[in-house]
Amino acid sequence: MIDFQAEIAGVVAGLPAIEEAGLSAADVLDLIEVPADSAKGDYAFPCFRLAKALRKAPPAIAADLVQQLGQKAPVGVSRIQAEGPYLNFFLDRALVARDVVGAVLEAGAAYGSATVAERRPVIVEFSSPNIAKPFHIGHIRSTVIGNSIEKIYRFLGYDTIRINHLGDYGTQFGKMIVAYRKWGSEEAVNAAPIESLISYYKKFHEEADSDPALEDEAREVFAALERGSEEELKLWQWFREESLKEFGRVYDMLGITFDSYNGESFYSDKMERVTDELAEKGLLEESDGAQIVRLDAYNMPPAMIRKSDGSTLYITRDIAAAIYRKETYDFAKNIYVVASQQNLHFSQWFTVLRLMGYEWAADCVHIPFGLVSLEDGVMKSRLGNVVFLEDVLTRAVERTKEIIIEKNVNTDDIEETARQVGIGAVIFNELANNRIKDYVFRWEKVLNFDGETGPYVQYSHARAASVLRKAGAEADTVAADGVNGECLSSDRAYPLVKLLGSFPAAIKEAGEKYEPSILTRHIIDVAQAFNRFYHDEQILVEDAAERRARIALVAAARQVIATGLGLLGVEAPDRM
Repeated sequence: MIDFQAEIAGVVAGLPAIEEAGLSAADVLDLIEVPADSAKGDYAFPCFRLAKALRKAPPAIAADLVQQLGQKAPVGVSRIQAEGPYLNFFLDRALVARDVVGAVLEAGAAYGSATVAERRPVIVEFSSPNIAKPFHIGHIRSTVIGNSIEKIYRFLGYDTIRINHLGDYGTQFGKMIVAYRKWGSEEAVNAAPIESLISYYKKFHEEADSDPALEDEAREVFAALERGSEEELKLWQWFREESLKEFGRVYDMLGITFDSYNGESFYSDKMERVTDELAEKGLLEESDGAQIVRLDAYNMPPAMIRKSDGSTLYITRDIAAAIYRKETYDFAKNIYVVASQQNLHFSQWFTVLRLMGYEWAADCVHIPFGLVSLEDGVMKSRLGNVVFLEDVLTRAVERTKEIIIEKNVNTDDIEETARQVGIGAVIFNELANNRIKDYVFRWEKVLNFDGETGPYVQYSHARAASVLRKAGAEADTVAADGVNGECLSSDRAYPLVKLLGSFPAAIKEAGEKYEPSILTRHIIDVAQAFNRFYHDEQILVEDAAERRARIALVAAARQVIATGLGLLGVEAPDRM
């Protein structure tokens, strides 16, 4: 596919005025932008940066550049004009349509993908719930954002490793074991694992308010767990296995798998190496019986490596995990999709890694995201005010099924379509906005299928698939003879063509910024442009050339929507 922006940059960079201003071809490429108003062209070059060097006003520079270009129009450009401080470029619509639609049809599901010179490993750690606690709606953010980031990086040519770093270690498990022994039963846990365990955890905190000795008992039990006490280990392992069964149902509903479930406990025998190395490098010091690394020079509080009772903390295990992953996978990136609440924690232990002399610490990336709260406040598992993620997904599917029946939606399998659309709606809702924003969970918003939603995009895909079914065998052969671009140069077809053409750039930008909402926004735009084209221009017309060109555009749009949804972790039904 022709890179029209690069072609324009190459020609503009060779103009005398650009050379006089000292701009390189790369500078020019970075400055070229896409006008918000398509009436001002397909690309525009702003002249503000040249004003000081050339000692002219930007509008005068733009006019001069038009003269300097003369007959040297870049490939694919049909018209160039100066408008104010901008140099505007209008592309040959027929050429663009032939090039873009042909590229989509030729590449198929691989359109927009990339290859890297060396397929380096990229680790994406995401989801990471705590065992023996609810898998609630708050966990959906890390889960679906991380899943999409992993898919995008794999699509861009990296070897990805999906890690679910389970919260399966720490003082809270001392509390859980104490609570189970005092108020629990094996029968209750077997019947309802998470509900029972969280009720014990809640009970512990209620009782600890009036009996602080319980906290000391919990710390002693966790210390025994760390030492490998058989009785504590047996209970902990049981809690872990029961929790994973519960989590597994949710991951199955979301269609998410992992390459590793190595959680905090996996690194329990690897932390001594960390403390020894910190001591050898003169970074570790004692403070009130605890072992810390001072970070005053970096305007951060000390990083506590061991508590005064000898037990470890999150930061100790995270350092050990990073070292293990580098030695095991030799990653190019080690991505952590974890809430913004943990910003300080990540800054601290990334700094400790650098102080230890590990240059690859720069390849460890924290991807923060905003928090989910309920309308009556922040969710806290110890208080029991949580919304289970499994319940959200189940309710979404049930509500979708009701809508399908009410509206008599065309589908061969109501249950399957309800599953695809209901769960897709929840995922899409999570990825539709910038990840860093906090939001309040409201059922009516999650289950609203109108407007710029997942079901709308899925319906657009199903509509395109329906057109292709009606086209029959002709839809399978439209790419064979090439695409007649002249038939796709109308004001309804061309905006869709342009969006299909910029799809690879949207994927790349989403990967570079770790921001799936960029991709979400793009496929909403594609769906809207497709629906305008569908409503305003008849597809299966009598004229053979026009019919084949329009079928080709529909096929290309269907492919891009399907690929985009797939990279978000959303399925693309053929019938709705």
